[in-house]
Amino acid sequence: MQMELIELDGPVNLVRLDGRLDAPGADTLGMRFTAATVAQGRPVIVDLSGVSFIASMGIRLLISCAKGAHLKGHKFVLFGAQPFVQDVFEQAGLDQILDIAASESEALERLSA
Repeated sequence: MQMELIELDGPVNLVRLDGRLDAPGADTLGMRFTAATVAQGRPVIVDLSGVSFIASMGIRLLISCAKGAHLKGHKFVLFGAQPFVQDVFEQAGLDQILDIAASESEALERLSA
């Protein structure tokens, strides 16, 4: 699992994920992803277009970081989920508790809403 952190104007963090967000992937990302999405105290958008698979540990990491961001008073928006990942979100009802956008531009719009 690979992660890239880009600081956008605004200030907004863009986190790009690439690989499988399963137990090993979540373990690999854990602390770095939390630091990028919660600890910096900035709104964040997470690009899931490179995530080919997601499992319970990956879901747990996303929910935990989204909750942490909310508690710190900033927004956390996911975008670009591939069809398999989007199906998992919908079947698990996560699209009801996580802010999920179709595109980067839509995710950025949601930060200002």
